[in-house]
Amino acid sequence: MALADLHIAIVAGEVSGDILGAGLISALKQQYPNARFSGIAGPLMQEQGCEALFDMEELSVMGLVEVLGRLPRILKIRKQLLQQYIQSPPDIYIGIDAPDFNLGVEHKLHAKGVKTVHYVSPSVWAWKQKRVFKIKEGCNKILVFLPFEKAFYDRFEVPCEFVGHTLADQVPLESPQLPAIEQLGLDSSRKVLAILPGSRNAEVGLLTPVFLESAKKLLKQYPDLQLVAPLVNQRRREQFEALVNEHAPELDIKVIDGQARTVMTAADAILLASGTATLEAMLVKRPMVVAYRFKPLTYRIAKLIVNAKFAALPNLLADKMIVQEYVQEDCTSDNIVAELSRLLESDNSKLIDKFTELHQQIRCDADHKAAQAVIEVINS
Repeated sequence: MALADLHIAIVAGEVSGDILGAGLISALKQQYPNARFSGIAGPLMQEQGCEALFDMEELSVMGLVEVLGRLPRILKIRKQLLQQYIQSPPDIYIGIDAPDFNLGVEHKLHAKGVKTVHYVSPSVWAWKQKRVFKIKEGCNKILVFLPFEKAFYDRFEVPCEFVGHTLADQVPLESPQLPAIEQLGLDSSRKVLAILPGSRNAEVGLLTPVFLESAKKLLKQYPDLQLVAPLVNQRRREQFEALVNEHAPELDIKVIDGQARTVMTAADAILLASGTATLEAMLVKRPMVVAYRFKPLTYRIAKLIVNAKFAALPNLLADKMIVQEYVQEDCTSDNIVAELSRLLESDNSKLIDKFTELHQQIRCDADHKAAQAVIEVINS
């Protein structure tokens, strides 16, 4: 195969996948500078030269019930993507997370002789364990960033590579607060609370009201507290600002486009949605309160089928509750304020030491390890 003819298909379904995909593409381009990349890509992947066949936001849906309204469109996208890649097969298909979308595509393409890699394990240890057999049948290799995931797949003899996480490589082991405060134009004499209500439409809609209520209560205890909210894109910013106007127009919140890591680094404490942002908060070594809410029917269904110990990635990595997480009925402003107050009054040194230990555990040059695993599949 001529390297110039190499075609790598790569599909990410949300912001966290876009980060991983961009790092992977960058590392693959070092080996295959003339390779062509196409698929479903966010802005970071597109900056690396990936042709976006569909808008990544169309796949970014949370919840078992919420997806139903978008299902016809998602199925149409999957059908069109499959048709394109069956008619003009790529040399490899890489599905990043988004398991409900990607595993089906991988299975069908693999049956047609296309090599496939799945990057980021679905939570097979928590629910739908039978998916491990679909992964084994439909993927040449799965790439994981939690050490215990590698042990799980080894039990089922699924080709698996532990690669760590690209964010653990990008973020230094120490992240000083003052430069971030100055960069954002904040007052260094006042404490900072970072508010991150998520990257998806439903997350922001469900979490922002309780986050705002928590902020109002917290300001009664800490009148000088600075509130900063980084939003992932213009859509989420407009949604968040509309909710602020509706629920707490009196709050003085500095809303920022992007720069989530800088905002978290500037913070004394972080209030955020469960997801990859909790990993980034851990990596910058800031205390956090993690919250999540689902639509009621989604939550009732999930309780019947999901058996996960924790929601937050730092807790999953540590295999114990090191950061407080409040899900559904526990996600109240009283609970959130009580824990944030405790964190703002503590030195949190033991927590920071644990964060540093976990950071080092997943700092493995992930982009290049993932790229090497993909190259091995391409050449197999």
